[in-house]
Amino acid sequence: MRGNWLKYLGLLGFLGLLGYFTSNTGFYGFFGFFGFFGFSKMKDDERMHANINKSARNAFIASILIYAATMVCGAIIDDYIVMAYGFAINFAVIILVFTFSFQHYDHSGR
Repeated sequence: MRGNWLKYLGLLGFLGLLGYFTSNTGFYGFFGFFGFFGFSKMKDDERMHANINKSARNAFIASILIYAATMVCGAIIDDYIVMAYGFAINFAVIILVFTFSFQHYDHSGR
């Protein structure tokens, strides 16, 4: 068994401290990664790895769709700020899609 590496995503939560030191409030969103420490209590088995793979697939598809929409909107509007916000939204959405998909698959037993 490979081990549960999902819990180490919680270490990204410490990047939220940069919001205090740099006065950039955008970094406070990284505190949400502390929630991944909750996955350390999960049983590490084949079903969990299958659920991680299915959740990663969902996040990848969401990422491709948002990236394509961001590129189209950025090209039409011809403003780079649209692309910057699109990439930030893309990052947040893929993390949320992965987390909610994983929770759904884990609780539904599929």
